[in-house]
Amino acid sequence: PVLLPGPWRLVAPADLAPLFPDSLIEQEVSKERYIEIPAEVQQVYKTWRPSPLFRARNLEKVLGTPARIYYKYEGVSPTGSHKPNTAVPQVYYNKLAGTKKITTETGAGQWGSSLAYAGAAFGVDIEVYQVKISYETKPYRSIFMNTFGATCYPSPSDKTESGRAALERDPKCSGSLGLAISEAVEACVKSTVPTKYCLGSVLNHVLMHQTIVGQEAIKQLELAGDYPDVLVACTGGGSNFAGMCFPFIGQKLRGEAKKPFRVVAVEPAACPSLTKGKYAYDFGDTAKLTPLLKSHTLGHLFMPPPDHAGGLRYHGMAPLISHLLELGEMEAIAYHQTECFEAGVLFAKAEGIVPAPEANHAIKGMVAEALKCKESGEAKVILVNLCGHGYFDMPAYASYNQGKMVDNDFKQEDLAMALAAIPHVPGQ
Repeated sequence: PVLLPGPWRLVAPADLAPLFPDSLIEQEVSKERYIEIPAEVQQVYKTWRPSPLFRARNLEKVLGTPARIYYKYEGVSPTGSHKPNTAVPQVYYNKLAGTKKITTETGAGQWGSSLAYAGAAFGVDIEVYQVKISYETKPYRSIFMNTFGATCYPSPSDKTESGRAALERDPKCSGSLGLAISEAVEACVKSTVPTKYCLGSVLNHVLMHQTIVGQEAIKQLELAGDYPDVLVACTGGGSNFAGMCFPFIGQKLRGEAKKPFRVVAVEPAACPSLTKGKYAYDFGDTAKLTPLLKSHTLGHLFMPPPDHAGGLRYHGMAPLISHLLELGEMEAIAYHQTECFEAGVLFAKAEGIVPAPEANHAIKGMVAEALKCKESGEAKVILVNLCGHGYFDMPAYASYNQGKMVDNDFKQEDLAMALAAIPHVPGQ
């Protein structure tokens, strides 16, 4: 359950109404196994869905592995990632509710771009707060958002109290998703026009929208006559991981899986919520404007070091994914960005697609699994979610290609401070 502080109590739908339309609140708590996709949303989806499932035959040869590697490629969407899968329905439901403007945060910019695209499709104004380090190193993303009519500010900004406070503490603050969320939520509740807030990951309804990825993959693998032994996806807040893996895990829990399989979540060593975080109730944002979710968290005050995988720099994991990790239904591993880019370049040379920095983590995890098969001689089926392309991330690849990329580790004292600031919830 989701909690509110002072005094502690369960969140009621009325508590979420200032941020979300009733339809999305209902989806957040729904116990239905399936919720029908509206015809208007399906019509937009047809622009790029179903996304392709490819066999990575060239990569298999390069690695010399007996494994059969498949990748589900979400980079074919209009914005180049999986994010429109939830941006489109979220904006659609807001439009029906009379929302005139939506505020949001974004890290690397895939989510902000996707909401800008959806806003243009349904005629809703979009205001985005992008983590400053990504705003500065990925300038084409904000230009992309502007092209679709959205406004984009670097976070921390001087537009909100949360942003100004962060800049006062550290004028050189590079920002975080938690801080950008604080600014977007504050901008929403203080808006003078009918405004709501959209989140690109973490929440139940967001993860549910993304499961179209895994549902398609199941049908596509049936056509190929295969079924995975290992599923691999990167994790920041958890949306692309859940999108591909939840439908398969659902099959397993219902006794419908064709064979046993492992599920591997790959996260950045610079922001390792699953492998280094505490399973506890914590705020979803830096300024403590959101309710508390129970998940693996590095602490809402945790400020990750700069990293090119901006979409994975979030302090907390989706509660449903954290619950699965606690149940032992999945594994988690963390890698540094340089070794992930090495795997991404290897993939690009073999398969002709340059992955996004976030997706490089999944590629690294997949390569590690394929090399295990090379050692054991096992012809396992590996399915990886290639959640987006990296064609807006050339400065990151330039840094790697020129040997300038640095693996920035967080300071242990910073993590200890952030973990110590996690609120104490009675009975936790």
